[in-house]
Amino acid sequence: MTGIVTDIQRFSIHDGPGIRTTVFLKGCNLRCAWCHNPETLRAGPELQLFPGKCIACGACLEACPRGAHVRVEAGREFRRERCVACGACADVCYAEALVLVGREMTVEAVLEEVARDRSYYDNSGGGMTISGGEPLFQRDFCLALLAAARTAGLHTAIETNLAWPWEHVAPVADAADLVMLDVKSADPAVHEQWTGADNELILANARRLSERGAALIVRTPIVPGVNDTPEAVGAIADFAAGLEGLLYYELLPYHPLGTGKYEGLGMDYPLRELKRPDAETMHRLAAEARKRRIEVRAPR
Repeated sequence: MTGIVTDIQRFSIHDGPGIRTTVFLKGCNLRCAWCHNPETLRAGPELQLFPGKCIACGACLEACPRGAHVRVEAGREFRRERCVACGACADVCYAEALVLVGREMTVEAVLEEVARDRSYYDNSGGGMTISGGEPLFQRDFCLALLAAARTAGLHTAIETNLAWPWEHVAPVADAADLVMLDVKSADPAVHEQWTGADNELILANARRLSERGAALIVRTPIVPGVNDTPEAVGAIADFAAGLEGLLYYELLPYHPLGTGKYEGLGMDYPLRELKRPDAETMHRLAAEARKRRIEVRAPR
């Protein structure tokens, strides 16, 4: 059993309880306009280019079997349409101007890396979190990885958009100790406008998970012009308050850190001028959510 992994991030403290290792899988079924991990959206490996790091050594021109890197008057040019993401150029790019995003890994290889920090998990109540992209996009690999981690005695969590048929959600949720789900908007039309799909499946699946006794964390990325009003957050908090398994509701401020990633992948980013919500806005929205008498977490 293998999957396409973009990153394994150790010492994560924002992806569930305690100190955790977060495994980022490639592929996502939604297209949130503000996504800060665009390298996880597409299913297969792809080449990310950072021109500012290039030292013009020319090694990539010699290594590429498809002629995707060519000499031009200005130096070097990347022809993405020729690239098959073999990684040959990235292997010889010592300046890390070329990075292959997404590598095929076995369940055993991932778990071996995750298990290195077992002592930190044991002392902090942490464990492994599977994120993305969207974990259910590689459902079979996700299931196998969760099962292996459970056998190894590790606490497990998944970060999911829940925008899947119930028969896809249930087995993965049952295999995890904790489900962390995003609710971007309580309004189906607003949700579809900004993510490409409405929220019907998401809300229905969250209710069913709650009825089954699942431990849940609901999170909302606060994006200016999308859901940064007390009314928008209040509606989501109303929904979260009705989930019996809710541990807490978390507000996450939008940040523009992914802008350079879009450029490196040859993708357009329509929200590049968007600013991070200020502290006053986050405080006001958190206060609104707390009126539902649920635990709310937000940056101070």
